[in-house]
Amino acid sequence: FYSATWFDLFDTVAIVQGYADSQDSWNAQTQAMYSDLQRYNELFDIYHHYDGVINLYDVNARAAAAPVQVSDELYAFLRWCKDTAYPAANGATNIAAGAVLRLWHDARESDSPAPPDADAIAAALTHIDIEDLVLDDAAQTVYFADPEMALDVGAVGKGYAVEQTARAAQARGLTSALLNIGGNVRAIGTKPGGKPWTAGVENPWGDDPTYIQAVELADGDSLVISGDYQRYFVVDGKRYHHLIDPDTLWPAAYFNSVTVLCPDSGMADCLTTGLFCMPLEEGQKLVESLDGVEAMWCTPDQQAVASSGWESHTRK
Repeated sequence: FYSATWFDLFDTVAIVQGYADSQDSWNAQTQAMYSDLQRYNELFDIYHHYDGVINLYDVNARAAAAPVQVSDELYAFLRWCKDTAYPAANGATNIAAGAVLRLWHDARESDSPAPPDADAIAAALTHIDIEDLVLDDAAQTVYFADPEMALDVGAVGKGYAVEQTARAAQARGLTSALLNIGGNVRAIGTKPGGKPWTAGVENPWGDDPTYIQAVELADGDSLVISGDYQRYFVVDGKRYHHLIDPDTLWPAAYFNSVTVLCPDSGMADCLTTGLFCMPLEEGQKLVESLDGVEAMWCTPDQQAVASSGWESHTRK
């Protein structure tokens, strides 16, 4: 049994645990995984430029003036975000909402945090139409039809990167591992003897107990949690977190956390954000309509509500 931990990817702690024939073989696998994750981290970064890389920072800076040609990986990701992730979460996971998300990010990072000005939010709302993200498959370019639009992939980037990294590791021959990249958990194979990997659902209401449920993961399964306790600021006793409801453009107030189990880490990431921002009944309907997807919603009155097939995946 081996493990590797990194602290410089996606602004979070990344832990990979698993089994391999030897330390050398494990090191080769984890080094390749680290390189993949690092590349996606650079590509999806909207705050920094990297030499020799055209990333989302560059796209945001240049795509309003003229189409920007991007790498295969970045183009495939943006196409997936627009065509797959956006409709899957009923529009609640919108990478074109950067104009709004930037206001909340700046508010959270400020020396004296306060919610953004309502007029600024209303103005930003007019610049988040995903149809203004123009993707040209033949030229592999990205163009903004609205010069005020900006991309922010915080809701889906990490999950997508974890999924692509895990698939690449499996193609390289890794057969038994658990990736936990800042709470985005993805299983590769099983433990020796066919026992499933397990992941815990954190308690969003306090520290006792730390976890409220243990979930068993089959090969390829991902467990992703979005919670209001991860990134937030408090003003006058009210907590403002980082998950912004696309209808109100204020932090969503339906739940304390939403957990999704599904066979694709990118889709799990997309759905936790989307479900966090929609009423329970709407979310339940969405989950029941999707093959292989289960979810658990933790409500402010400390109830845990699960989808119909959730129980069959929990450790008894």
